[in-house]
Amino acid sequence: MNFVVAATTLALVIPAELPDKTFISSLLLSSRNRPLPVWLGTALALTVQAAIAVAAGRLIELLPKTTVRAVVAALFLAGALYLLLVPERSEERRGRELADAEGRVTPSWRVFLTTFTIIALAEFGDITQVLIANLTARYKSPLSVFVGASVGFWIVAGVGVLAGRTITKYVPLGLVRRLSGLALLGFGIWSIVELV
Repeated sequence: MNFVVAATTLALVIPAELPDKTFISSLLLSSRNRPLPVWLGTALALTVQAAIAVAAGRLIELLPKTTVRAVVAALFLAGALYLLLVPERSEERRGRELADAEGRVTPSWRVFLTTFTIIALAEFGDITQVLIANLTARYKSPLSVFVGASVGFWIVAGVGVLAGRTITKYVPLGLVRRLSGLALLGFGIWSIVELV
């Protein structure tokens, strides 16, 4: 396991996921239900999504080296554009819609299953999945990327469940979103430079 790759993945996943619909959904679901089953459902769903993204990254690795670098650069740039151009209000609205779709559920097992289902479905094709696939293809260290991504997801889920409303009073999610977009833009440019 490469701890530098795991730490890099962790450092990129957290800011990319904080302004996301998943964060907002877990925040809203935990405001209506017990926090532990919401966190467990969110964390497990995101871990499954990290595994799927790492598997996709392993498939990307099978392509010729120049093609992989071009695909990785394009996906980083697409992710940066998404984070920089899609308004934060749009993500907040989607997060509220996902949380509101299920209503109030009281038994812990139902809270867990509802949360898991909502988050697992919402994360398919999400920007962080693309990021994780890219990092897997780039660093060729799937376990390190998986561990970094999973820990990053667990932290974001915990922040959403425990302190989301307080944090958003002090740090605007739009700012986090723009900084994440700039980080992905930097990786995209770096990937392009490596192509030349």
